[in-house]
Amino acid sequence: MRLLRSTVITHLTKPFSVVSSRHNNKFIMSNFSIPRLVAKKVLAKSQGEGDGAVVRRSIGRPELKSLDPFLMLDEFSVSPPAGFPDHPHRGFETVTYMLEGGITHQDFNGHKGTIRAGDVQWMTAGRGIIHSEMPAGPGAQKGLQLWINLSSKDKMVEPNYQELLKDDIKCAEKDGVKVKIIAGESMGVKSPVFTRTPSMFLDFTISPGAQMHQPIPESWNSFVYILEGEGLFGSMDSSPISAHHVLVLSHGDGLSVWNNGSKPLRFVLIGGQPINEPVVQYGPFVMNTQAEIQQALLDYQQCKNGFEMAKHWRSQ
Repeated sequence: MRLLRSTVITHLTKPFSVVSSRHNNKFIMSNFSIPRLVAKKVLAKSQGEGDGAVVRRSIGRPELKSLDPFLMLDEFSVSPPAGFPDHPHRGFETVTYMLEGGITHQDFNGHKGTIRAGDVQWMTAGRGIIHSEMPAGPGAQKGLQLWINLSSKDKMVEPNYQELLKDDIKCAEKDGVKVKIIAGESMGVKSPVFTRTPSMFLDFTISPGAQMHQPIPESWNSFVYILEGEGLFGSMDSSPISAHHVLVLSHGDGLSVWNNGSKPLRFVLIGGQPINEPVVQYGPFVMNTQAEIQQALLDYQQCKNGFEMAKHWRSQ
């Protein structure tokens, strides 16, 4: 996915398990020593992106420019002939998680494939990639795309892919709480995904009357993005929050969520270890200095230092 506008952003900056419970007209309080609360709430508003696509951007908008190590989160909807045609990346990772339909990806190194509802592609752009992401069928193709920064030592690694089909993603379920473990660990179940920047990416569905309590490393930044329904996040005294909101969480050792509504609540819980390095971003290039951004632009324009294949490649 590409960012068409130019932005410059500068930063100076227990084992995972989940306790879940279905109540009988009462909730169990969180037992975390420092519960994570909602520090900031932002509604993801629709905007155009790519070539005719529509995204709800939550991280990467003026109200929430970034959350170290996360650079962007889009909930996208794209129907043919719209899409995300050939575009470059350098210096970070993209995680694409399909919710409905499918997206066909191809790049200038010959990698090509389609991910469908429930599938995940974890792409390390590293020193450089040019690729396209286009709808794989008629109608709206929907999903999430997360951008995760890489530390300075990893920004120029070779590009790499980790792709998990729906049936390969580990799941756990207990007392009205279901979780798909895309990265990290929950309910004692670990994902096989390797994260260069230590991260967790969990897809929870909580039935009406159920609750969950998920540990999060205290030093990590974390947030929730609500996909469906509404729930109480962090505190039983809080007000219900509904779909399409991103919730930045305060620091603590875990998050508690309660669903006292009549419909299922679905959200992703994402966390990561802050990199605490300067970040300079120009569209799809994310480096540590302005000079490195200028070099990335030059490399892309001159098809060198990772972009050699760009000279003759066009997606089909």
